[in-house]
Amino acid sequence: MPFKSTQPDINLPKTTTIWTWLFNSPSSPLNTTNPTNLAGYTNVHTTERISYQDVKTHTTHLSTALVKNFDLRKGDTVALFSPNTIWYPVAMLAVTRVAGIISGASPAYNVEEMTYALKTAKAKFLMTVPGSLDVALAAAERAGIKRDRVFLLEGEKDGFVNMRGLLEMGRRYGEEGQVEAYELCEGERNKDLCAFLSFSSGTTGLPKAVMISHQNVIAQCLQIQQITPSTHKKVLAVLPSFHITGLVHALHLPILLNAEVYMLSSFTMKSMLDTVVQYQIGELLLVPPILIRMVRDPIVQGYDLRCVKRFSSGAAPLSEEILGLLEKRFPWTGFKQGYGMTESCSCITAHEPERYAYKYAHKVGSICASTEVKIVDEDGKELGVGEPGELLARGPQVVMGYLGNEEATRRTFDSEGFLHTGDQAVVDGEGMVTITDRIKEMIKVKGIGVAPAELEDLLLGHEDVEDVAVLGVEDEYAGEKPKAFVVKKKGKGDDGVVGRDILRYVREKKVRHKWLVEVEFCEEIPKSASGKILRRLLRDKARNGERSGLVVRDDESVRAKL
Repeated sequence: MPFKSTQPDINLPKTTTIWTWLFNSPSSPLNTTNPTNLAGYTNVHTTERISYQDVKTHTTHLSTALVKNFDLRKGDTVALFSPNTIWYPVAMLAVTRVAGIISGASPAYNVEEMTYALKTAKAKFLMTVPGSLDVALAAAERAGIKRDRVFLLEGEKDGFVNMRGLLEMGRRYGEEGQVEAYELCEGERNKDLCAFLSFSSGTTGLPKAVMISHQNVIAQCLQIQQITPSTHKKVLAVLPSFHITGLVHALHLPILLNAEVYMLSSFTMKSMLDTVVQYQIGELLLVPPILIRMVRDPIVQGYDLRCVKRFSSGAAPLSEEILGLLEKRFPWTGFKQGYGMTESCSCITAHEPERYAYKYAHKVGSICASTEVKIVDEDGKELGVGEPGELLARGPQVVMGYLGNEEATRRTFDSEGFLHTGDQAVVDGEGMVTITDRIKEMIKVKGIGVAPAELEDLLLGHEDVEDVAVLGVEDEYAGEKPKAFVVKKKGKGDDGVVGRDILRYVREKKVRHKWLVEVEFCEEIPKSASGKILRRLLRDKARNGERSGLVVRDDESVRAKL
């Protein structure tokens, strides 16, 4: 039998869209809160602010302009190519208001990557910012998007319509001339109406466009609202808006919670810490690379962060060593994290308030409301408490599938509606879930599985290691052996000396099949915007014989196979 959530089932509306639910439903803060007390989106760099009441008005005007002036229709895709800005959610909600589809793209994309994203999403419109316009225009031309369908979310540039111009176009139609919000037809359900295309950060192959429905977003908001303290009224939006975590937890959920969103268009430790102190933000939703800096970057010592009540993490694993340092550095705080993926519209599991203590921090929480999980072995046999296997999940937040890729959809979502995550997990007696590793990243040494995350956790505890990634390299005798790519802390000793010490460190603490065959030093570990290690890039470099720096071999490991 599947493991089921212990939370009460959510009351999920099935015939309403995201926009109508957030702004016009009985549960909307706009219908339950005095207008003067409504929260909104704040740009911390400029202090420009849009209240949620204004968001409702702006999205109405913008959707009207797009439909009446530019012929936006149901099912048309609008790509957003921009860093975080308060106008991002306005564009997002305006398009989904009229049953259009939003496809978010990383502002770091080059022309080739952006072209692929536009073509895959079949985008007809593109919204960007002046700083990204050159890449946007080149990609738009390659993807067949007309120049007059490229708009600016903010700023100005001759020859392009910006957000202010679009809003004015819509406003001119007057109150009676506004386009009505899309209403589902008889027999139509919000689980079948696509709202977003979000590119999956898979470790193999080209990114796939994940189809996220209106129901998926509504369900995830309700699931997380259920386990969110009522005091959570300030949200730090440092994660990118195009990523599923930012999309749900920083752009949609805060409206339901009537929480103020403080948006950083660009990240530096100083700007983030200044924002936390200035606005006294109590919960920090951060990716692991930033949390690592919270315990290692000297700049943090110059700030009084007693306003922070808890750290929140997700998107990628965080080592127990770093968790221990976080608790030691900020002993008054708690810790929570969620586990999920783009294909589950963010969280499958999350911590409840009663489990914010650091003793639970290495776990990814309990199963979200209205969700069930199976743990299965390689043959598909269901496993029980304490038995590790692949985690499968089913719930209203599990997405529609991959756009134009039926084979990948069938491979990932089975006939019973379960999402095959590709992650190895174990459920304990309290119903808490622990992720042990990515199954397809598992290193097989003489047929024995070695989890990269286990060795990475260990190595992050070494005094000379700033960051690390472990992957399997081919070995004619063992099949594979673990190799570590290491970023050394500044000011540490000779690479050869440090490398040999790292090899010895692992030998002293792990069994032989987990010993490293070699250490390669590099300037940085390649990671996605959400903090996931991009092992594929490291693996490709290794296969091509490319070296980032000095490679130190384990002589004992070499001798052992002779």
